[in-house]
Amino acid sequence: MLSTQVMRSILVLGAGMFGLTAALELRRRHWHVTLADTGALPRPTAASTDISKVVRADYGADETHTAMGSASLAGWRQWNRQWRRTLFHEDGFLVLRRGPMEPGGFEHESFHALSRLGFPLRKLDAATLRAEYPAWGTASYDGGYFNPHAGWVESGEVIAQLSRDAQAAGVNLRTTCPFARLQERSSRVVGAEFADGTVMRADAVLMCVGAWTPSALPFLKDVMWATAQPVLHFKVPIPAAWQAPRFPVWAADISRTGWYGFPALEDGTLKIAHHGKGRRVPPDAPRVIGPGVEAQFREFIAATFPNIAHAPLISSHTCLYCDTFDGRFWIDHDPQRPGLVVAAGDSGHAFKFAPVMGALIADVVERVPNPWAGPFAWRSPTAPSREGARAG
Repeated sequence: MLSTQVMRSILVLGAGMFGLTAALELRRRHWHVTLADTGALPRPTAASTDISKVVRADYGADETHTAMGSASLAGWRQWNRQWRRTLFHEDGFLVLRRGPMEPGGFEHESFHALSRLGFPLRKLDAATLRAEYPAWGTASYDGGYFNPHAGWVESGEVIAQLSRDAQAAGVNLRTTCPFARLQERSSRVVGAEFADGTVMRADAVLMCVGAWTPSALPFLKDVMWATAQPVLHFKVPIPAAWQAPRFPVWAADISRTGWYGFPALEDGTLKIAHHGKGRRVPPDAPRVIGPGVEAQFREFIAATFPNIAHAPLISSHTCLYCDTFDGRFWIDHDPQRPGLVVAAGDSGHAFKFAPVMGALIADVVERVPNPWAGPFAWRSPTAPSREGARAG
């Protein structure tokens, strides 16, 4: 007997991590899904596109993000099996601090939160750090801990794989569709118009355009904005010396300094980045680092990894965050515009949650209760705060 239920339709704008995972999950829930993006995928200027992103559940005292990170680990492992290729590398996470880990600090709170969840963390003192992780032998870090259940993902490759999965699942993927404006009828959002005049209509519109969100939806400019953060790739001469297990993903007193980085790739590419205040920029501005940024990176490297103080710079660019005023995601129905749902505000720490983000967004779209959705609901600006690992 055929079902008489009418299939609901949704237009998802933006095929980064938020948009792709949401489109896949909504398609699984029997929505008719059209996914539109400005360019080909993976889009080079999107925050989702790079050689690597950190996967961690280390979030200080933040219970919501800790729980999401922990659940995401199982999802990344499942995707590795499903895709029959290893895009998530569970090499561990080295969390370091200058000075002892103290209550209230990111490292202390992360260690105790994850220990309560059963993570087999290992505390490190300065001597153990230097013995087991020789690259840190001359650095001024007193210790920290090592989390074996963490690592990094090949983020650009993940986006490419998710786009293939979406098309295989029946998502109607439309590329080279620059967004122009929302379509409304009787005070309800019913679709979108694109730069070439094409109009697409649906029962609901889900906006997942990352750093372009406040440009596309100017009424959100007071609560989110595009922020540029520097990312530099260096060339190390002996890649194996800069790979796990001797050199896993690391954070160097990150809540106070912003410094973090990755193991070297097989070709010797070593990525170092800064997770800090950043600088506000128009989302379509050139993706170049600011004056003096390379010198700041070089100063950090010389003090921390003197053996590669003069490593050649391969490339540099800015990673564009969609920052919210409080560092939390923005996933909710627009209370003033029925038919519009916004999923944005990555704030520089969303990609790790890809395995659980699709279900979270789909639950919000369908108004199904989700235990993690509360902190990401539509809200008014309050005193700024930041995700625990981020330097102010």
